[in-house]
Order: sequence, then structure tokens, then C-alpha cells
Amino acid sequence: MSLDESEQKIDVREGIVHSSIPADELARLSVDVIGALKTVYDPEIPADIFELGLIYKIDIEDDRMVKIMMTLTAPGCPVAGEMPGWVENAVGAVEGVSGVEVEMTFDPPWTPDRMSEEAQVAVGWY
Repeated sequence: MSLDESEQKIDVREGIVHSSIPADELARLSVDVIGALKTVYDPEIPADIFELGLIYKIDIEDDRMVKIMMTLTAPGCPVAGEMPGWVENAVGAVEGVSGVEVEMTFDPPWTPDRMSEEAQVAVGWY
């Protein structure tokens, strides 16, 4: 069985996903993507979506496409239709990113225990 060159190669012995992106570039992209996510705020909560724990998964593909799985604090959030676009715009502006796909999920549902200490302090829960 052969793998397509564009597929990620998984070393099951170590549980590591290998990327064709050089390690230093992947590290920079990761830091910059997280920095971009920290510029997006839920307008009703004084903390960014990353620190709130709304980001469940970030994948940076070999072609530099960034795939983000995220949630909202509640399914009926007033900005539910707008937030994915805000995330796409913020992450899409990161140098080296070829595109952004945002997937919304409510499984598992968000709970306040996903918040970082920084977010807890911002909302006065710490």
C-alpha cells in the first residue's frame, strides 16, 4: 500500500504526524495562527475566542491550508453566522496561510471549564 505524496505520514510508533513544512516554519505558522485567533472576540464576553476555549482543533495542512474546528458558547449565540467569517479573515491574513476552513461543532458542548485562567480573570470568574 502506498501513500499519496500529499497525505500526511503518521509514525505510529511515536504518534507523530510528520509534515512537509519545515519545523521552524510550522512553529511560526502555529504561533501566528494562534495570535490571529486571539484577535477575535465574542462581543458579549471580554475575552478572545482562543482563551475562551472555543477553538477545539487547528490543523495546518502541508499546502498551508488551515482547518479550524470551533464552537460557540451557545448554539443560539447572536454572532453564530458571523463568527466563522471573522475567524477566516483573521487567520487568512497570516503570512504563509493559503486558505482557511472553519467548521462549527457543538459536540462536545462548550462549558466554562474550557476557559484559560486569562479568560477567567477577564470575565471576573477567578
